[in-house]
Amino acid sequence: MSRILIFTGKGGVGKSSVAAAHAYKSAKEGKKTLLVSTDMAHNLGDLFEKKLGKEAEEVMPGLTLYEIDPEYVMENDFADIMTYLTKLLASVNDMSIRDLGMIPGMEELFSLLKIAEIHKSGEYERIIVDCAPTGETLSLLKFPELLSWYMEKLFPIGKIGVRILAPVSKLVFKVEMPNKKAMSDIEKMYLKLAELQELLKDRETTSIRIVTTPEKMVVEETKRNYMYMNLYDFNVDGLYINRILPADIGNEFFDRWIDIQKGYIGELKACFAALPVCEIPWYDEEVRGEAAIRRIAEKVLGDRDVFGKRIITERERFTKTETGYSLELFIPCADKADIDLYQAANDIVIKLGNFKRNIPLPNILRTYVVSGAAFEEGKLRISFEKGGEEDE
Repeated sequence: MSRILIFTGKGGVGKSSVAAAHAYKSAKEGKKTLLVSTDMAHNLGDLFEKKLGKEAEEVMPGLTLYEIDPEYVMENDFADIMTYLTKLLASVNDMSIRDLGMIPGMEELFSLLKIAEIHKSGEYERIIVDCAPTGETLSLLKFPELLSWYMEKLFPIGKIGVRILAPVSKLVFKVEMPNKKAMSDIEKMYLKLAELQELLKDRETTSIRIVTTPEKMVVEETKRNYMYMNLYDFNVDGLYINRILPADIGNEFFDRWIDIQKGYIGELKACFAALPVCEIPWYDEEVRGEAAIRRIAEKVLGDRDVFGKRIITERERFTKTETGYSLELFIPCADKADIDLYQAANDIVIKLGNFKRNIPLPNILRTYVVSGAAFEEGKLRISFEKGGEEDE
């Protein structure tokens, strides 16, 4: 099964060059590799000094580049999904297929669906994803879960066991999958979203890698990025500190900056102690062209096992306890005072900073209520106890 590596970080930190170096190294190892960009401001063509079109293009043996145009993908590759969504939207509002691209998040959804389709085809052994800046990447990755949640609230999707299918609970509570032929278009769309969620959160397949630089604002955003990625249960398994000044410049002006960088590098290593950290020097020329990409691949990545499976944290999960059930989530870099949670009907709502996540409770917990919560060593544990009689 192919691996998916997703690179994210604040705008301007060098995500594309780091992703490109991984793709180059992968191809040189003899693995058929796809380097794909989901950033609307594509620059893979600029990096490799190639003019790219709307389809994937091989630029060297074993390495293919693909700058996704979500509107083109939406219109040419997913007629069935377009049908599902059109029927879904028509049942809520008087919308047509032409209106889909106007809905916030819809372009991101089709970019992810395209990556999932490529992964399912098995054509590539490794898929390297160069994402947009932090906020857009998080919106991209959490959109399938968010859309699934809204679909569940708006439509009767009981036949597919909505909460049982959720990746957070299906490992514990098993259910027989339905006959797809008997499902409605809306149910098929929901199932498609559930499969996409599972792919993105499958720690054996998908990894999130964060690229940063040793600067105050970037470091703070990097910590928030790590926190939010874990809030949504994604597997962050690597940190890349880019543009580190060499220690032997011998210039008073740069000596001051080198000291500042050392302080932030130390802070990053302390905050991300659980992750492998890769340090990338600040080169004396821009990263452009195959030679510049090869330099990072050979001198920085070198013999590192950057494609191995690294399961840093376990997936969030419901477990049986003596008094009921518990849900455990890993939220590193969070401040206990900033975490707010409450139970709303059949959901647990967790608010952290500017983000809010609704986690549907499995059916078995519909008569349980939150009895307590604790946040220790980066882990949030929520306890549930019986709170009422089950409906007849």
